[in-house]
Amino acid sequence: MELTWHALALLAVVALVAGFLDTLAGGGGLLTLPALLLAGVPPLAALGTNKLQGSFGTGMATWQVLRRRRVRWADARWPMLWAFLGSAAGSVLIQFVHADDLRVIIPVVLACIAAYFAFVPKAHEPPGHERLTAAPYEASVVPAIGAYDGAFGPGTGSLFAVAGVTLRNYDLVRSTAAAKTLNFATNVASLLVFALAGKMVWAVGAVMIAGQLVGAYAGSHVLFRVKPIVLRVLIVVMSVGMLARYLMG
Repeated sequence: MELTWHALALLAVVALVAGFLDTLAGGGGLLTLPALLLAGVPPLAALGTNKLQGSFGTGMATWQVLRRRRVRWADARWPMLWAFLGSAAGSVLIQFVHADDLRVIIPVVLACIAAYFAFVPKAHEPPGHERLTAAPYEASVVPAIGAYDGAFGPGTGSLFAVAGVTLRNYDLVRSTAAAKTLNFATNVASLLVFALAGKMVWAVGAVMIAGQLVGAYAGSHVLFRVKPIVLRVLIVVMSVGMLARYLMG
């Protein structure tokens, strides 16, 4: 399919803003997926193209947090593998399952994320002890969230952030940084499945990649300067925004 140059330019700007917000709080797909659909990209191709451009945004954020040693590669590699496997399974499953029968999951997930950060006192602070050690967390919680991202997607970064705080005793900034690496792995896995299924508009994705790279680069530099309470508010706003957009759509 072909789009006009100004439509492509608008998609690049949307991707830039989405990459910035996604790095801080998740929810960039709230902007990019509707933009792709409004531009006339077919739904399944829009999902695949969204994964294509989103992978570069999370890839940039991952490279930045690893390069700046906010997350250690030794700590990230095995969780990323589990996230990749979970996402690949979810992406394959959704090709054969009638998605309309399962979409009740999305508003429930988004509502729970928003409610947790909005109403739980000190939700942005770790509980003071691990509720789940690394090995069982990586082999169960991480691939489960990965499967959700492969099949559906909205709120995945926030889910990883919540899980890191509540189960692994990470502070919110550290958990959000770790979530970037996991979200990159889930995006790549889903991207490969959609690409093999032929659900991709490469030219549109290439334009949006440029915007994602710039936005994610800027967001990764802001992430470690922002106060946790600000991240908490951003996560609530993005989750409520995704929920509203989903219910209206």
